[in-house]
Amino acid sequence: MPVPQETPVTLGFHMPAEWRPHVATWLTWPKDPETWPDRVPHVEEIYIEMMAALTPHETVNLLVDDEATERAVRERCAFPSSGNIRFHHILTVDSWIRDYGPNFLIDGRGGAAFNDWIFNAWGNKYETLKYDDGVPLFLEPQLGIRRFVPGIVLEGGAIDVNGAGCVLTTEQCLLNPNRNPHLSRTEIESYLKSYLGVSKVLWLGEGIVGDDTDGHIDDIARFVGPNTIVCALEDDPEDPNYELLNDNLARLKSMTDANGVGFEIVTLPMPGVVGGTSTDTRNLDRLPASYANFYIANHVVLAPVFGHENDRRAVETLQRVFTDRRVVPINCEPLVWGMGTIHCVTQQQPQP
Repeated sequence: MPVPQETPVTLGFHMPAEWRPHVATWLTWPKDPETWPDRVPHVEEIYIEMMAALTPHETVNLLVDDEATERAVRERCAFPSSGNIRFHHILTVDSWIRDYGPNFLIDGRGGAAFNDWIFNAWGNKYETLKYDDGVPLFLEPQLGIRRFVPGIVLEGGAIDVNGAGCVLTTEQCLLNPNRNPHLSRTEIESYLKSYLGVSKVLWLGEGIVGDDTDGHIDDIARFVGPNTIVCALEDDPEDPNYELLNDNLARLKSMTDANGVGFEIVTLPMPGVVGGTSTDTRNLDRLPASYANFYIANHVVLAPVFGHENDRRAVETLQRVFTDRRVVPINCEPLVWGMGTIHCVTQQQPQP
């Protein structure tokens, strides 16, 4: 399948790195009881905490279903910078705006645009959640910028860029037949290059155990600089994540950037088995908890923690990496019961 001639890259657009200055962060207010059974109130408190950390430094665009929800949220936002929250009344099913929301782009002339990828609820796993595929189109009039329609399935959590020609992704997700079975590996690379403005695709293998997204990159490896990658690594040889994360680390060590230069790799610990300490005492299946699911915003980094002994080491590691930002740890044990944490529920809008 050939890529259309007029794409973001042909018009000078590219997806910038997440640490580039933001105009705003986009969020969708949580409410789905199927995603967070008995935990929606806990997750709402996490959202309040995230917005309190973000709004002193950038606008937060919050999608809510209606006026009543907006009033209820406003009443709970007692922090001084709450005036930097902009509410948008758009019906949604769930809160994973990283995966279904606009994928923002910029050019070198002060312009902005976005990609509207197909969202099929992580390989057709959740039929009702496919409704959220329409969110980027609904936002187009409010954004007032060009919308590109690649025509293939892709979630935002499946890609991570360094803003200097490279994109990280996984074979488990992008080559999965439940996404784009009609496309070869080479064709998928062509789409990524044309719609993200990159010249090199870096493939890791599998994502972490318990990840129902089929191995999103934002749980295992993240760019934190043009030539620096943070990589999740499991210390326990008996843990199911041990071998697959070591395989990804070995791949990263052999990779080079768009200029052929090897990357600096910084390892992050894993939080062990997360299965309900603060909001549940049942012995359920392993949840996809990872410290790599942090979000880089203006002046701050929001870091998920889980009440594990490795929390402190993870936060200290991120603080050493982000010397120009304050790392804000947020207890995401309630949030991860929905199968994702901070990066999964945020979407950055870069400053043109």
